[in-house]
Amino acid sequence: MKILVVEDELNLATFLKRGLEEAGHVAEIALDSKTSKVLVATGKFDLLVLDVMLPDGNGFQLCKDFKFLHPKLPIIMLTSLGATNDKVTGLDSGADDYLVKPFQFSELLARIRVIERRNESGLKPVILEVYDLKLDTDSKIVTRGGHPIALTAREFKLLQVFLENKNKVLSRLEIAEKVWDINFDTGTNVVDVYINYLRNKIDKEFKLKLIQTVVGMGYVLRTE
Repeated sequence: MKILVVEDELNLATFLKRGLEEAGHVAEIALDSKTSKVLVATGKFDLLVLDVMLPDGNGFQLCKDFKFLHPKLPIIMLTSLGATNDKVTGLDSGADDYLVKPFQFSELLARIRVIERRNESGLKPVILEVYDLKLDTDSKIVTRGGHPIALTAREFKLLQVFLENKNKVLSRLEIAEKVWDINFDTGTNVVDVYINYLRNKIDKEFKLKLIQTVVGMGYVLRTE
């Protein structure tokens, strides 16, 4: 990972940089908030280790500013302020983690690994598509033929289930369990109603109809 250490104590900042590099990361140092803002604006960092007490600013406010401008940038606050209220303030400011000085460097590395695993497993966008229909699970944008299609949250989930199971016939019960929950009332026609809603938005204006009915079995999304 490319990590920016924002720490005004030069000895500690140098120690952290050296340790992070020995652990296989790329690290840079900012000794004040002004320098950190310039460096973060480059967009090249994967993680920020941020001290609270800086000579030209408050780390809590700086964390808020960074999260506003770069909401996906993970931030670990590193500070001597260890009271519960301080931790709450840090986390409420947008910090992903909060480590109190003095600390074991191995613990910092462990917390960085947690963020790495989270990023690898959960933050990568997934594009689901069939023919000219695309669904972005990250941005929640759906397009067909390049044209954006506005869906409700339930319609989006229904379409996602179809795309994740394209070419597979899904019974009404399977759809209900995936889109609603296991206790769904199968005596209602809400599945059919929502499929009709979805068809009106993604199929009605297009020659090729993607959502097809399989009589006596359910529904399937396919191009054949």
